[in-house]
Amino acid sequence: MVDAAKARALYRALLRELPPRPLVKTQPRSPIHQRLRQGFISENPSARSLAQADQMVQYLRAQRQYTVLLDRYNPGMNMDQEERIRLSARRVGMNMPKEFVNEQK
Repeated sequence: MVDAAKARALYRALLRELPPRPLVKTQPRSPIHQRLRQGFISENPSARSLAQADQMVQYLRAQRQYTVLLDRYNPGMNMDQEERIRLSARRVGMNMPKEFVNEQK
């Protein structure tokens, strides 16, 4: 028999790595939340299924950490070209000139 405390700890770790629960109580949880709950409640989890769950927790943590590091070390990744150029000029101590807009047409 598998330790129930370990199963509970893995279930909680999986929930922590998934997107947060909806703030409104009337909204149901996502299907993945419901599926995890059913898997941990209905079955008596074996050592193999707990090892797979532990592997999944480690993978989800690594993915979350990867996205955090990607955003940290590539701050201009989600910017448009003009904003990226402006920030590059500011980084070396220059300001981009204001572009002339001809309003008479």
